[in-house]
Amino acid sequence: MMRFRSLISLLFLLFFTSSAYARLVSLNPSSTDLISDGVNSGEPLINSRSIIKTVVSAEEEACEQTYGFMPCTKTALGNVFLILVYGFLMFTAATYLSAGSELLLEILGPGIVGGLFLPMLGALPDAMLIMVSGLSGDAATAQTQVSVGMGLLAGSTVMLLTVIWGTCTVVGKCDLRDSIAVNNQDTKGFHLKDSGVTVDVWTSYAARIMAISVIPFIIVQLPQMVDSTSGRHLAVLVALILSVLMLISYCVYQVFQPWIQRRRLAFAKHKHVISGILRHLKQHALGRLLDDEGQPDEHVIRRLFETIDANKDGHLSAAELKALIIGISFEDIDFDKDDAVGKVLQDFDKTLDEQVDQEEFVRGIKRWLIQAMGAVGPSGPDAGPRTIKYLDHFHMQTKREHALLGDNENGENDEESGEVADPKWITIKAALLLLLGAAIAAAFADPLVDTVNNFSAATGIPSFFISFIALPLATNSSEAVSAIIFASRKKIRTASLTFSELCGGVTMNNILCLSVFLAIVYLRGLTWNFSSEVLVILIVCLVMGGFASFRTTYPLWTCFIAYLLYPFSLGLVYILDYWFGWS
Repeated sequence: MMRFRSLISLLFLLFFTSSAYARLVSLNPSSTDLISDGVNSGEPLINSRSIIKTVVSAEEEACEQTYGFMPCTKTALGNVFLILVYGFLMFTAATYLSAGSELLLEILGPGIVGGLFLPMLGALPDAMLIMVSGLSGDAATAQTQVSVGMGLLAGSTVMLLTVIWGTCTVVGKCDLRDSIAVNNQDTKGFHLKDSGVTVDVWTSYAARIMAISVIPFIIVQLPQMVDSTSGRHLAVLVALILSVLMLISYCVYQVFQPWIQRRRLAFAKHKHVISGILRHLKQHALGRLLDDEGQPDEHVIRRLFETIDANKDGHLSAAELKALIIGISFEDIDFDKDDAVGKVLQDFDKTLDEQVDQEEFVRGIKRWLIQAMGAVGPSGPDAGPRTIKYLDHFHMQTKREHALLGDNENGENDEESGEVADPKWITIKAALLLLLGAAIAAAFADPLVDTVNNFSAATGIPSFFISFIALPLATNSSEAVSAIIFASRKKIRTASLTFSELCGGVTMNNILCLSVFLAIVYLRGLTWNFSSEVLVILIVCLVMGGFASFRTTYPLWTCFIAYLLYPFSLGLVYILDYWFGWS
């Protein structure tokens, strides 16, 4: 309600600042109507020629109002005020879109909503600003204003991967134990190596997708790389088609990603059951599971079968396998015992008679042991006398893999869960928030772009740098605050969601917002001359994407890399554009 009241107040302010009136002054040289100061009414203070010069000068300095009624000014201070006002309105639009998306996700679940709508709605304010920057006026005007759109595109990407990424690392840091963050434990302070965050493997996949999403930038930049002017328009078209195809592919992946995640998690749990059973069998074996040559010892495995076969009928039933699994401690990892029994039967029972005979048991255990040896690899402990260390290594590996897949079935977020009060009402509320956010973004995107250009003209500061620094603060502030608050909960799961969303936001910038930008450049016949800006996007995306693609723990020292990339990006664009004349 407070946000809605502040929005109404701003709208009233805009209305009244655009409703100023003054007395008309005659431009007729023979007119005797003079301007009075209200004191010396009998003495003419300003002659007609002065009036004409004043009015003509005022008309030359007049600014063009967006939509014919939105306030505008030519002064630097006035444009700063308008940028703040319009920026707050775009921030409000982003907040409404984010709130509506979360409510819709609560009702309809991830799938289609999480895969299609949420990424697009999150990038909608940026896409609106990019669109209006290239659609205003004739081609010459659009060519001048389109730098605002490129500044926003580059600024959003750089800000998400530098300032916000580094801040989320700082506020979400926990103690690192065996290179994994310990949930809700932060006793190491600001230790650069022993403190940090851990994310799941899905965040690594999101980082890889983000790195791949820069390919359209490389394609559109190819003619400049070879110093060719003939193929620039074609390169824009090819990059546009590719970015649209990548957008569709990314949305399809997001739709099926929850299903893929469940399958991967089920497989990780099954591997954990295998490691638990092997360790249990080793502890209760009358000899070593592996012989001196490192091969499974069939004699020992057969004696284990006889120990497990409670009724001595020569077969292991589902009930006997379940009793075996229940008697094993799996260290607080929850799973369906019946489902685990079913998977063990599926591994062992090749005759499909719902029971396991001794030969099937021996072959199954041998296959599991070989699988464990293959998973540990040559860097693990040797076989033979150190079999228990070998299996412990495999067990820790499967436990880590399970943790990094982001299982949330252990009640980690139970405090946040709850039944939806009224699905119908929440759906209506979500729709209204989405419509209101989209309407505000559509209405005030054009005035904001005009104001940025007016401020650039008044101060001499290139519009690219204004849009690079200021506009992302408006369009991404809601996302930034949400990410920082979420990261501050200091859990592996919340950190994973935070950094995955940052990578996802950059990916949508690189494919959705770039698609809009390329479509405008191609359809309006504009010139692509953004070499330095593209280079900055490539460097930041590849550095942070490459870093996050191959590791799941970010020590605290990594935040300095993120922070330093922001001023580096600004300085690089300035040097390349104004020292070396890149275009």
